[in-house]
Amino acid sequence: MKIDILGTGCAKCRALEENVKKAVAQSGKFAQVEKVEDITKIMEYGVMSTPGLVIDGKVVSVGKVLSVDEIVKLLG
Repeated sequence: MKIDILGTGCAKCRALEENVKKAVAQSGKFAQVEKVEDITKIMEYGVMSTPGLVIDGKVVSVGKVLSVDEIVKLLG
């Protein structure tokens, strides 16, 4: 599983990154977590508002910080 966190480094982006790491640990699943800060790459996903969350190439959240529980549900 590959998870991309889209954001330029703002507080919300960092908060989402922390929640993703906690959710992955809680779920017990193996996931490669990557922070994408390049605005061009972020725009390639069609994301205009950060933070964005991408799981296996699919944008699942834009513009908000999901809770750990919400992310665990998305991880399935």
